[in-house]
Amino acid sequence: MGSECEIYAMGVSAAALDDAEAWVQERHHRFTRFESGSELSRLNAAAGAWMPISTELEALLHLALDAYTESAGLVHAGVLPALEAAGYTRTFAAGPTVATLDRSRPLQPLPELLEIDVGRARVAPGAALDLGGLAKGWLADRCSERLGANALVNLGGDLRARGPGPGGEGWAVGFGDRTVLLWDMGAATSGTTRRRWGAGLHHLIDPRTGLPADSDLEEVSVLARSAAGAEILAKTALLLGRDRAGAWLRGRALGWSLG
Repeated sequence: MGSECEIYAMGVSAAALDDAEAWVQERHHRFTRFESGSELSRLNAAAGAWMPISTELEALLHLALDAYTESAGLVHAGVLPALEAAGYTRTFAAGPTVATLDRSRPLQPLPELLEIDVGRARVAPGAALDLGGLAKGWLADRCSERLGANALVNLGGDLRARGPGPGGEGWAVGFGDRTVLLWDMGAATSGTTRRRWGAGLHHLIDPRTGLPADSDLEEVSVLARSAAGAEILAKTALLLGRDRAGAWLRGRALGWSLG
């Protein structure tokens, strides 16, 4: 997933942890945009035509549409052409390519770019999806459930904590500038400082412009009931900026840190 991942669980065997790691790795290879043979890449390559999809990808695509609605369009899975225009055409470890920002435009509404039916989906011609943080959050939620009642799964900063942790008070997790104890909660951080290149270029695209976001927030961390939910809230808040983020998160998030 291009980032550090951690899986912990109490009262399970080493084999169960190995199985959980293999489960995450297999789905990473299916949902990444960086492998031409992945299920997501094949869907993008078939733009304009219906393609059969797995039940898991179908669930992820429905999550993407729900996230678009919840965020009023700010969490937009159709950002891949804009990411590539910014130079993020390959894994971050391989480095950026030449940016072509003159081609960037505000993104069309996601429901105009993505159609989903039972067992199949269609991406509009010229469109392409990047599930990114949504996939990490969704996988963290599903993986933690597979491990049972007392587990922590952290996939590149999108995490889900279930149960009381090793000490009975919750799982200790870094959150902003402090450590918190999480019990049956999700957390996620969205930021613009880690995957950054060139003159002000980074991986967080603002769908309103099609350009890397120009926000006065560099990092937002959020607590929610699920990792996927926290991911949606954190990204939306960062794109809204400091003046509007807190008011928008109030009543939606269980806690947050703005940096």
